[in-house]
Amino acid sequence: MSEGGKGSSLAFGQVVIGPPGSGKTTYCHGMREFMGRIGRKVTVVNLDPANEAMPYQCAVDIAELITLPDVMENLKLGPNGGLIYCMEYLEANFDWLQEKLAAFGGHYYLFDCPGQVELYTHHDALKNVFAQLAKWNFRLAAVHLVDSHYCTDPGKFISVLCTSLSTMLHVELPHVNVLSKMDLIEQYGKLAFNLDYYTEVLDLSYLVDHLASDPFFRNYRRLNEKLVEVIEDYSLVSFVPLNVQDKESMRQVMQAVDKANGYSFGDQEHRSLEALMSAAVGADFHFTSTLAVQEKYVQSQDKAVKEEAMDL
Repeated sequence: MSEGGKGSSLAFGQVVIGPPGSGKTTYCHGMREFMGRIGRKVTVVNLDPANEAMPYQCAVDIAELITLPDVMENLKLGPNGGLIYCMEYLEANFDWLQEKLAAFGGHYYLFDCPGQVELYTHHDALKNVFAQLAKWNFRLAAVHLVDSHYCTDPGKFISVLCTSLSTMLHVELPHVNVLSKMDLIEQYGKLAFNLDYYTEVLDLSYLVDHLASDPFFRNYRRLNEKLVEVIEDYSLVSFVPLNVQDKESMRQVMQAVDKANGYSFGDQEHRSLEALMSAAVGADFHFTSTLAVQEKYVQSQDKAVKEEAMDL
């Protein structure tokens, strides 16, 4: 893996980013298993110095270079300052990362990144790491995971849209925003609109109107309108729903990422994917599609309307 030389081969992969608890490590584990089943050689790289319990086999681990507990203890830093120091230390030790990655030539890479939002919105260390990988002929796409429970709260969803937009502009990589944990969304409460409204980020004026029905947010209507205007003016943010236990959902996310970073798989992988999708449901994957979730919401809303009409 030469320093941006013409003779160096292309390497493809994903940098998996997002706030704490959004499911980044679970996603890396699930995507590694899914891609492995269709014959893609996958290497998982842990870039989170606070990640101690990893469910996947980690080929490259930043813990060999630096760990967050050591930084916090020795430099007397908090978790946020410690994570920033760790990323700056990684940036200063590119040779270590290059040497570790060189052992896995021809593989597809999944980079499991830290969960500190500041690293993706305005701090440059991790952005510079991604830029260095690009110089080594890595073709990366950023997979930004957002917990789907934010859809149930219009105020939080606007905040998520702003964070996603800021991340897209700062990281400067082909970007796929993912609504994770779709299998759990029914536990969070009812959606104000159909699922498509949130994934496609449709006319957000309806969201502002919905917020205005809350006495607290009514006082901030003008602010919400301006935030929505910024999001709609860029017209960049949309989401792919993900249930990591659903093969069809995993396939859709994988194909969205492959399209983003330009990865093109051969006939053998295509045949393996078709065989996997047509196979009987195994222990690891369940056909609980996001479409079925949306249909449940539509049906429950229709039922509620009918019951309300009968009461009247």
